[in-house]
Amino acid sequence: MTGGWTRRDFLRRSAAAGAVALAGPAVLAACSSTSSGDTLETAKKAGTIKVGIANEAPYGFTGPDGKTATGESVEVGRAVLKALGINAVDAQVVDFNGLIPGLNARQFDMVTAGMFINKARCGAATFSDPDYTAPTAFLVPKGNPKSVLTFDDVKSKTLKLAVLSGAVEQGYAQKSGIPDGQIQAFDTQNSLLQAVATGRADAGALTNISLNDVVSKNPSAAVEVTKGFFPVIDGQETLSAGAFVFRKGDDAFVNAFNAELKKLHDSGEWLKIAAPFGFNQDNVPKSDVTTQRLCSA
Repeated sequence: MTGGWTRRDFLRRSAAAGAVALAGPAVLAACSSTSSGDTLETAKKAGTIKVGIANEAPYGFTGPDGKTATGESVEVGRAVLKALGINAVDAQVVDFNGLIPGLNARQFDMVTAGMFINKARCGAATFSDPDYTAPTAFLVPKGNPKSVLTFDDVKSKTLKLAVLSGAVEQGYAQKSGIPDGQIQAFDTQNSLLQAVATGRADAGALTNISLNDVVSKNPSAAVEVTKGFFPVIDGQETLSAGAFVFRKGDDAFVNAFNAELKKLHDSGEWLKIAAPFGFNQDNVPKSDVTTQRLCSA
C-alpha cells in the first residue's frame, strides 16, 4: 500500500540511507528496530526516540556537517518531544517512499519529514493534527510588475509560467485553462528560479514553502514570492497540509503530541521555529483544516 510514494508523487496529488544524530553520536543501525509496547512511555523512560527523515529541505535534512539533522519538521518535533520529556532525538535517513514502511517495521517510532496527509497514507499510519498548510504561490520579479496573484492572471495576461515538472502546479495551470504553450516545465527548483530571474518566464508556481526556501538560498536573485493561496480546481479547494506520522495504535502518543503541538501553534512559538525554513503566517493551519477532513478527502 505504501510503495511508490515519492515526494514528486505527493506533489502531484493528481487532480542516502544512514543514521544521523540530533543529540550526541549516531546510534542507529540499518537493521535497528524499536521495542513494542507503549511507545511514548518507553521513549520517556529512555529519554530518547528514533525518528525517520528523508534528508529533504526544508522539512528534515542533514546540516552542513553532514551529521546533525534539522528542518521545520525536525525542529518542531524536537520542541514537542522535549515538552513531553523526551530530550534526545536520533534520526534515520531513508528514501521518502520508505518512511511509512520503516515506521511500521519499527525501525523508528515516528516520522518527522513534513509528509502530506492523504487518504491512502491514512490507511497505513496515523497522522498528527496538521503541522502546517502548503498553499500555492508565485515566484515573480521584484515588485511583481505583471501583478500575478492567480492562475487566471497568468491566463488572461498571456504570461509565461514556469512549473516543476510533474508537480501539482503543472496540473493546476492546465486545469485553470492556461494553454500548454504558456507553460514551461523545469526539473529543479533552481532552474525554475533562474527562468524567472532571467525573464524567460514571467512567474513560477510552486508551494510558498518551497519558493521561500529557494529564495532564501539565493539572496542576490531579484525575485519575490506572492501571498499563498489554495487554488479552486474543478470546483474544489486544493487544500494540502503536512503532519507528523505515527504507527497505528499509538493513540496515547498521538494525543499527547497533538496537545503540545497545539500549544506551539496557539502561542506563536511554532512560527518562530518554522520561519527560518521558509514558513510564514500563510502556513499556519486554520481551524477547519483537520486530519479527519484530509484523511477522508
